[in-house]
Amino acid sequence: MLELKPIINALLRSKVGAILAILQLALTLAIVSNSLSIISERVTYLNKPTGYPEESIITFSVMSFDDKIDANQQLIVDERILNSIPGVIEAVGVSSVPLSGGGSNSGFSLTPEDDSKHTNAGHLYANEQVIRTLGVKLIEGRDFTSGDVLISSEYAKQPDVVIASKAFADEIFGEGKGLGETIYYGGGPLKVVGIVERMTNAWPRFNNADRLIIFPMVNANGFQDFLVRTDPSLRDEVMKKIEAALLQENPSRVITGIKGLDEVKERYNSKDILMLRMLLVLISALIAVTALGIFGLTQFNISKRTKQIGTRRALGARKSAIVRYFVVENLIVCAIGLVLGTVATIFLGQKLMSLYSVPPLEVSYILITALGLIMLCIASVIFPAKKAANISPSIATRSVRPLCQ
Repeated sequence: MLELKPIINALLRSKVGAILAILQLALTLAIVSNSLSIISERVTYLNKPTGYPEESIITFSVMSFDDKIDANQQLIVDERILNSIPGVIEAVGVSSVPLSGGGSNSGFSLTPEDDSKHTNAGHLYANEQVIRTLGVKLIEGRDFTSGDVLISSEYAKQPDVVIASKAFADEIFGEGKGLGETIYYGGGPLKVVGIVERMTNAWPRFNNADRLIIFPMVNANGFQDFLVRTDPSLRDEVMKKIEAALLQENPSRVITGIKGLDEVKERYNSKDILMLRMLLVLISALIAVTALGIFGLTQFNISKRTKQIGTRRALGARKSAIVRYFVVENLIVCAIGLVLGTVATIFLGQKLMSLYSVPPLEVSYILITALGLIMLCIASVIFPAKKAANISPSIATRSVRPLCQ
C-alpha cells in the first residue's frame, strides 16, 4: 500500500502512455464482451436442432418447358421414379424447401374474421408422403392419407386438414393443446389432425422458425422442388442417379441444385458463419494488440526509470519489490480502463440491441472479459518487470562524475 503514492505520481508524470493504455483496455472490454455475447448467441442458433435428418435428405428443382404436360400428373410420375432408385426411402414434391430462406409465411387464426388475432407460421404444400420424407417425429394424431390430399391448380381451394408443428400449436392454442382443433386460413377452416415434435420452416433465423403448417395439397408448376430421403450412407450415390433417372422419362426439362439439406442449411447460415469468423479474428487481434501495448508501456517505463530502479536496488530493495511495483502500476491502469470499459460495454450493448435486435448483453460476459484482461495485464508485465528487477545497483552510480579529475 505504501507504494501506491509513488506509483500514481509516476503515472501522472507519464500521462500519455497511461491514457493510451486505459483507452485501449476500455475499447477491448467493450468490443470483446459484446462480440462474445454475439458469438454465443449465434453458436446456440447454429447448433439448434431443426427436426430433420439433414444428412439423409436431398433437395433439387425441376424446370419444365413443355406447357402441354400436366404438372400435377408429372409430379406423381417423378415421385414414383425417385422412389424406385435404390437407397431412396421416400420422395415427395413440395412447394418450398425447409431451411432454404425461400417459401411461404402467413397468418392463421382461431376464427374466420379478418380482424381476429393471427399467428404467423411458415407453410408448405405436399402430398401424404411428406412427413415420412422429412423424417420428422409425429407425437400426436395421425399422418396424412391419400384421401386428405387435394390435387388442384388453384390456390383458392384448400384441403380440410393440416399437420402442425408443436411450437405452432402451443403458440396459438396453448401448451399441450391443438390436436383436433380448428384454425382458419383465408377464412377457410382447417382441422389439425397431427402434431409434429419439431419442424423448422424456411427461415431458421426468424422468431417463428419452429412454426410450420403442412397442407396435404398438390399444386405443381413449371419450377418444382423435390425432397428425397435416403439412407445416409447411400446419399451420394442417389444424388448421382437422380438427374439421369428423371431425364430418361422426360428429357425436355432441366434438373438443378441437387444437394443435401445440410448444404442448404449451411448456405442459408453462411453469413452467420462468416460473421463468427470475423469476430474471432477481431477478438484475437484486439487481445494481441492490448498485450503488446501493455508490454510496450512497461518496457518504456523501465527504460525511463533505469537509474531510479538502480537506486532502489542500491538502497536494499528486493527484486520482488521491483516486480510488485510494476505489477501494481499496471493493475491500476487496468482497473481504470475496465471501469471506463464497463460503461462503454453497456452503451454499445444497448445500441446493438436497438439497431440489430441482438439479445441483451449478460453481465457474465463483462465479468469473464474483465477477468481475462486482468490476467492478460499481469502476464504481459511479468517478463519486463523481472527484467527490471535484474538491473544492477551500480547503474545508479554510472552517470555520477568524479569530483576531481
